[in-house]
Amino acid sequence: MTVDVLRRPAPAERRARAAVAALFFTNGALFANLLPRYPQIKEDLGIGNAAYGLAVAAFPAGAIAAGLAAGILVRRFGSARVAVGGTLLTGVGILAAGLADSVVVFAGALFLAGAMDAFTDVAQNAHGLRVQRRYGRSIINSFHAIWSIGAVTGGSMAAGAIALGVSRGQHLLFSAVLFAVVSCVALRFCLPGPDTEPVVEPDAAGGAPRPSRPAAAGLRIGRVLAALVLIATAGTLVEDAGSSWATLYLSDSLHASVALAASGYVALVGAQFVGRLIGDRLVDRFGQRAVARSGALVAATGMALALAVPTVPGTILGFAAAGFGVATLVPAAMHEADELPGLKPGSGLTIVSWLMRLGFLVSPPVVGLVADAASLRVGLLVVPLAGLLVLLCAGVLQPRRR
Repeated sequence: MTVDVLRRPAPAERRARAAVAALFFTNGALFANLLPRYPQIKEDLGIGNAAYGLAVAAFPAGAIAAGLAAGILVRRFGSARVAVGGTLLTGVGILAAGLADSVVVFAGALFLAGAMDAFTDVAQNAHGLRVQRRYGRSIINSFHAIWSIGAVTGGSMAAGAIALGVSRGQHLLFSAVLFAVVSCVALRFCLPGPDTEPVVEPDAAGGAPRPSRPAAAGLRIGRVLAALVLIATAGTLVEDAGSSWATLYLSDSLHASVALAASGYVALVGAQFVGRLIGDRLVDRFGQRAVARSGALVAATGMALALAVPTVPGTILGFAAAGFGVATLVPAAMHEADELPGLKPGSGLTIVSWLMRLGFLVSPPVVGLVADAASLRVGLLVVPLAGLLVLLCAGVLQPRRR
């Protein structure tokens, strides 16, 4: 079929793809270097679960506060520059959080890091979609898979530093400098020129822009967009359960060693990487809807079993099942939102990227309050509940296409 015959990307486009992959890798690795340090920070600051949950929520709060400004910065300075600038400042915020000597400083540093991470997230996805348009085929899942590799790398770096007795300051300073260099090198190979390339695609007959939808379709578009936000938010709830609570649950509730406790988060993002690595092929064969529902079932069942029979190996496997199950949710929601008819190009992506961060904002304090009132084991029921939410909302995703 001639539709499947695609031109080979030019060398500049292949270099740009590698550059965007490097930005996603760096973004995943930076924050993951801090996460295994959370139990030590919590102990040094002498705070309870509720206060810890509120402090950790400063990261998504900063992202939500700054998220809508990302589009303005991208239009003003270009997506590549905003992605790199956000990366540099994210590293500064993470270093400050690791060195914080009070809850206020810790939360303030996370707020800064979250705001800068929001700029990086929107900008690197925008540049990735720009490269994808040049390729003429889907490659966005591969970028998110690279992010997962970065997260595994960052978590492993932190676990190694803890095992070797490296101080938080030395460890996080090395991480910030290393990934700042990587992002600055990547900037040289990003696509040149403005981001305002023609994005209005012709219809299937050729030539004409997409027609505007009747006003009656506005409510349906709103419902679909809301469902996509819920799907993406469910994915972020599971990611936050791994990033904010996996290490604490394994170390405090199941009495795993500090180094082994970091394996919960590493298992989640590692399995998430595998899911994203094969995600494009699964979606092509079975459709976004079937892949999302199957993944939600895997995540909900795997984590529910791990919580029902709490053991260290079983819990690590449960977090792995959760990461694998939600692997394609955020890329799927972003892609579907970006293609919604009746919206300006890029509007759906911006809305989903911004609102899905509510999951990161709401989850830590809620889980913390439940953990103080009952137990962290009960609080982590948010993972199977997120899987059930996806099962209910996945009908808005595209079925298998011929």
